[in-house]
Amino acid sequence: MDLQIDDFYKDAAAGLLALYQAFPSKTALYVEDLIGREEPDEFGLPTPRHQSCLGALLWLAEEGYIRFDSTIGYDALDQAVLTEKAFMRLTRGVPHAIDPAQELPPSVRRTRATLAFQLRDALAQRNSERVARLTRLLFESTLVSSNDIV
Repeated sequence: MDLQIDDFYKDAAAGLLALYQAFPSKTALYVEDLIGREEPDEFGLPTPRHQSCLGALLWLAEEGYIRFDSTIGYDALDQAVLTEKAFMRLTRGVPHAIDPAQELPPSVRRTRATLAFQLRDALAQRNSERVARLTRLLFESTLVSSNDIV
């Protein structure tokens, strides 16, 4: 089992959702806000878990999901914001996310079916399999827009 990959999915999803909540404003994205406080080692270096979360955020930037101006030490990305690519994928509807039998107003149905809502729900439930599946869906570049309900 590759636990670092599960952590990556969780960190990537949490980072993207934090920026989604602030969108379109730029904000500082702190590792501690995503994974909690971890004490540095005796030399003042961040823990491997902290470093892997920061690495996930930097990877998101390298792959074009977020932009940022600079890092704040090992602690954060400064002036971070979602790219259009990430925003469009987070707001896209997830096929079969909502039970068609549910009587919901169209705006509620649209919001609850978004990848952002589904990811937030999966993280809140601490459902690592669902977080992994939804995060992979976010990264798929061949998504068909016909599945979009927006």
